[in-house]
Amino acid sequence: MSCGDHHETDCSEVLAEVWLFLDQECDEGRRALLTKHLDECAPCLAEYGLDEKLKKLLATKCGGEHAPAGLKDRLRSQIRYAVLEQAQVTVESGPDGTTTTVEVRSSRVERRG
Repeated sequence: MSCGDHHETDCSEVLAEVWLFLDQECDEGRRALLTKHLDECAPCLAEYGLDEKLKKLLATKCGGEHAPAGLKDRLRSQIRYAVLEQAQVTVESGPDGTTTTVEVRSSRVERRG
């Protein structure tokens, strides 16, 4: 997008970084350039306003929800299983949950070109 006017920072750059700006994740120098552009460019300021409202709406509607208890542990377990399976590693545990056997079915070979 471009408003047709010449700016130090192009409209498309500003709009691509508007969420970084809203989240205050850009450095002070970049933030100053984006602020200057928004002060000079009505179309970008309007787009910024829409994004800002959307961000607030999302925070209001989605910000307070928490995942069910145990979900994090189940996800970690599934990820661990998938990683071990991909690496062709078998881990057996005893009744008390401690590791009893680890078997590696293949070896990894690094090739340098």
